[in-house]
Amino acid sequence: MSRLVAIAAFLALGACRAQVVGPYTTLAEESRSTTEAEQLNRRAADLLGSDPAEAEALLREALTKDVFYGPAHNNLGVVFLAQGKLYEAANEFEWARKLLPDSPDPRINLALVMEQAGRTDEALRAYETALEVVPECVAAMQGAAALCLRGNLADQRLDPWLERIALAGENADWRAWALERRARR
Repeated sequence: MSRLVAIAAFLALGACRAQVVGPYTTLAEESRSTTEAEQLNRRAADLLGSDPAEAEALLREALTKDVFYGPAHNNLGVVFLAQGKLYEAANEFEWARKLLPDSPDPRINLALVMEQAGRTDEALRAYETALEVVPECVAAMQGAAALCLRGNLADQRLDPWLERIALAGENADWRAWALERRARR
């Protein structure tokens, strides 16, 4: 009889373990709600600059709806980066990079984390991967060019990057910056 009780207890324990879930655990495809995750992510994106705590809460909720929703990982990484939580930010950008293979954004954001962490070589590699995804990504060129100039890194792509930034930089400040740097070279 005690053997039967032990077996029953063991089976019950196994059933309990099967139901353990983490903060981003998705139990089945049917339980994912990408639509809800997208809506929560949009709401959070509107709050990134004004209420980062609420944005973080919304993004965490979005990831409970669909752990594979890449934009929520990217935006949560942005929140963590603004808070100086570099490890957490890098982790979220890695998730986003894998889930958004055609987007340069998580790669650029990961480069920003690596720069803040003082990991220049890894930052430059992240910018390069963004440019592999979208070769004409001006934001990646701006980051890579600025990094090369700050770190006195020799790179044969610097002059073409500066030329492209001077023509199509994200704003007038970037275009002026590139023109000035080109003139100095």
